[in-house]
Amino acid sequence: MRRATDADAAAVRALTRAAYAKWVPLLGREPRPMTADYDVAVRDHLVDLLHMDGEAAALIEMAPTADHLLIVNVAVAPARQGRGYGSALLAHAEEVARSLGLGEVRLYTNGLFAENLRLYSRVGYRVQREEEHPQFGAVVHMSKRLGTAADAHSGSGTAP
Repeated sequence: MRRATDADAAAVRALTRAAYAKWVPLLGREPRPMTADYDVAVRDHLVDLLHMDGEAAALIEMAPTADHLLIVNVAVAPARQGRGYGSALLAHAEEVARSLGLGEVRLYTNGLFAENLRLYSRVGYRVQREEEHPQFGAVVHMSKRLGTAADAHSGSGTAP
């Protein structure tokens, strides 16, 4: 795992487009991450790449705020999906949040992405609100409160 640099923007874009392509038939359009400006994202956000066998296999894009870490994008190469990399990247984001002194991680996803909603719920994210966006449809906002670093090492996981 390593932090993306400006030189990685094209690889981040390509990996994201490949990972989200499966959603195009469901939505009838490209999901928002497929159209993002990754030159800007790599510069303004924390984008961590998971490399396997010499190529980018997965990534997570995060944006720290004053009181939480926002996960903007999680993308896993289609050939590597279903192997736990998404869960591993979410756990990585929690460690990044803790290292920044943040006690909460937030994310949002399209309400039609049922497998994503199941994954996020399974690893401890809870729905905070749902909203209907005129351009993007149903948007589900989720969050996860984090325990302290001592809690994570003791196995107690998230705070109540």
